[in-house]
Amino acid sequence: AARAKLAARFGDGGRTGGKGTIRRKRKTVHKNVTTDDKRLQSTLKRLGVNNIPAIEEVNLFKADGTVIHFTNPKVQASIAANTYVVSGNGEQK
Repeated sequence: AARAKLAARFGDGGRTGGKGTIRRKRKTVHKNVTTDDKRLQSTLKRLGVNNIPAIEEVNLFKADGTVIHFTNPKVQASIAANTYVVSGNGEQK
């Protein structure tokens, strides 16, 4: 009877896991966006990409005829690995 009273009073709101887990004030949300960016930068560094300055626009022509247009992109290239990296805000045209 006493346990039923306590369960009705406190409910199950403080527990984030299952039975036997500790009560927490709030559930923590982990951000892993920065880790993906760091992983990408380390991979590009391993490839040996170099910045290419003074490129004002880049157009990528896709097979279906659409064009992805970048204005003032950040362009990096690795000639040995035949890899080009275009980063920035792209828009479909």
